[in-house]
Amino acid sequence: MVTGCRPGRFVLSLAIGPAKVGKPALATDNAQFFHLRIAHRRLRSKENTMKDTIRQLIQQALTQLVNEGVLPEGLTPAIQVENTRDKTHGDFASNIAMMLSKPAGMKPRDLAEKIIAALPADPQVSKAEIAGPGFINIFQNTQALASRLDAALADARIGTRKAGDTQRVVIDLSAPNLAKEMHVGHLRSTIIGDGVARVLEFLGDTVIRQNHVGDWGTQFGMLMAYLQENPITSNELSDLENFYRAAKKRFDESEEFADRARGLVVKLQAGDKECLELWSRFRDISLAHCQHLYELLNVKLTMADVMGESAYNDDLINVVNDLKAKGLLVESNGAQCVFLEEFKTADGEPLPVIIVKADGGYLYATTDLAAVRYRSGVLKADRALYFVDQRQALHFQQVFEVARRAGFVTHPMHMEHMGFGTMNGADGRPFKTRDGGTVKLIDLLTEAQERAYTLVKEKNPELAEADLRNIARVVGIDAVKYADLSKHRTSDYSFNFELMLNFEGNTAPYLLYAYTRVAGVFRKLGKDFSEVQGQIVLEAPQEQELGAKLAQFGEVLNSVGEKGTPHILCTYLYEVAGLFSSFYENCPILSADDEAHKQSRLRLAALAGRTLKQGLELLGLETLERM
Repeated sequence: MVTGCRPGRFVLSLAIGPAKVGKPALATDNAQFFHLRIAHRRLRSKENTMKDTIRQLIQQALTQLVNEGVLPEGLTPAIQVENTRDKTHGDFASNIAMMLSKPAGMKPRDLAEKIIAALPADPQVSKAEIAGPGFINIFQNTQALASRLDAALADARIGTRKAGDTQRVVIDLSAPNLAKEMHVGHLRSTIIGDGVARVLEFLGDTVIRQNHVGDWGTQFGMLMAYLQENPITSNELSDLENFYRAAKKRFDESEEFADRARGLVVKLQAGDKECLELWSRFRDISLAHCQHLYELLNVKLTMADVMGESAYNDDLINVVNDLKAKGLLVESNGAQCVFLEEFKTADGEPLPVIIVKADGGYLYATTDLAAVRYRSGVLKADRALYFVDQRQALHFQQVFEVARRAGFVTHPMHMEHMGFGTMNGADGRPFKTRDGGTVKLIDLLTEAQERAYTLVKEKNPELAEADLRNIARVVGIDAVKYADLSKHRTSDYSFNFELMLNFEGNTAPYLLYAYTRVAGVFRKLGKDFSEVQGQIVLEAPQEQELGAKLAQFGEVLNSVGEKGTPHILCTYLYEVAGLFSSFYENCPILSADDEAHKQSRLRLAALAGRTLKQGLELLGLETLERM
C-alpha cells in the first residue's frame, strides 16, 4: 500500500491489447513478461520521469494480481500517462480497473481496491484512492517533487532527456522555389520544421537539416532565356521577381521564346558552361535573399543546409534504372510509371506515380526518391521528417512506399510526412494581398515590426529609439511566429495582427512579458538565476501547482519531438506563465516571511524563468530582459 503526502497532477490511461500469440513463454510466465517490459523501458528511457515511476508501479501491481489469479494471464497492457487539469482528482488518475474489470470478472471498484492494495510503496507517491465508478486517483509526494525541481534547476538541460534512444534525424524544411521571392506560404514549413529540429537537438538527437530548394527545371530555362535578353545589374531579388513575371509573360506569348527556354533546360542538364553560370548566378542571389529571411526569423538554416533538386540531378537516371531492374516501372501513355495497388482513383482505377514524363522529363517524385536513398544510404538517418504542405500527403505516401519496395531505404529509416494546413486571411481563404497577389514574406515581417513599434512606443515613450526598434523587432517577429506555432500544424488558421500582438491571451507578447517579470525579480535582487541558494519547499497551492507544471517540461519536449507538433510546447509555456503569475501574486518572493521561504520561492521563480526562456528559444523565439 502507498503512503505519504501531497499532490502535483496527471491522468493515466491504459490501453489493453490482445494476448500475444506464438510466444508461449510469455503466456506461461506472465510475471517474467511484465518484469521484462519494465526492464526494457528502463534501458530505453534516459529520463526516468514520474510517469515512468507510475507505469512501473501499475505494472508491478498487475503482475502480483496475475500471480494471485485475480487477473488472467496473457494480458499485454500498454500504459500511457497523460496530465490532467483537475487537481481534485489527485496527481494521476487511472481507469485501469474499469478496463480490466471484464477479463477479471469483477466490478471496477472492487478491482480498483485490489490494485491499490497491490501497489508497491514508493517515496514519490503519497496515497491512492478510488473515485467514481472505479477510477484510481494517485497523489504525488510534494517533498519528492521539490527534490526533482531542485535537481532540474542544477541541470544544464533543466532535467530533460530523450525518452528513448537518441537518433540521427533528417528534417526536410522550408524548401522555397528559387525562381520566386519567398512568400507567406513558406513560413509554416520553415518555422515548424525549425522548432522541431531545435527540440530534438536539445533532447540529444543528431539533427541534419535539409533545405530541399526548388532550383531546377523548366522555370530556370525560362529565366535564363530572359536573362540572356536582359542582363541583370542588381543583386536585389525584387528585380529577379520582376524578371520572372516578365519571363513568364514572354514564355506564354512567344512560341519561339518557349522553345529556346526548353532548349536551355536541356543544355543546363547536360552541363553547358554558359547555362550553368547563369543558373549559378541566379541561384546564389536567390539563396542570399532566403538567408537574410532565415536570419530575420531566427531560424537555424544556413547555406550548408541547402540540398536542392539540382543536387540529385545526376542520380535520377540511376533511380529510373533501379526501378526498372526491380520490375516496378510500367509504360503508360508514353510515361514511365509505378502503380501501387493501394492507391486508386475514386473510380477504382490504379493511380500512377509518374517517374519519367512522356517527353523524357523527370518529376518531383523522381527527385524525392533520390533524396530518400541519399538520406538513408549516405546520411544514415533513423528518421526522416518532411515538413511539407498537408496537400502533398498522397504524394509522400506514394514516394515512401515506392522507396521501400525499390530498396532505396538501405539504412532502416522511418519516413514521416509532417503535413501542415494553410495560413488564411480574415475571410478564411489563403492569405493574399489586396489585389489578390501572393504576400511576400519580407513584407509581412516588416509590417509586423512596424505594428509592434507603434505598440511598444505607446507603452514606453521614454525609451531610446534604438531600444524601441530592438524590442519591436523581437516582439513583431516573435508574434508572427508564435501565432503560427501555437496552432496545431495540421489546422488552417486565420492571420490576424491585432490578436497576435495582444499582450493578453496565448500570444508571444504575453509570454515575453511573463519572462520579463521573472527577470525583473532577479534584477531587483542583483543576482542571476544561477545564484540562488537553499531548497525548494512546496507549501502554498500556487507553489505546488507551478512546481507540478515545471516538472512536466521534459515530457512535453519528448511529445513535441515524437509528434512534430510545437503547439504542445506553446500551450505548456502559456500554462507555466499563467501559473507563475498566480504564484507571483499570492506568494511574496523578496518580501517572504523568512529567508528559507524567500530562497525557496526564488529557486522556483528561477526554474520558471529558465523554463520559459529555454522553451521560447526552442520555438525559435528571442526573449527580452525588459519590455
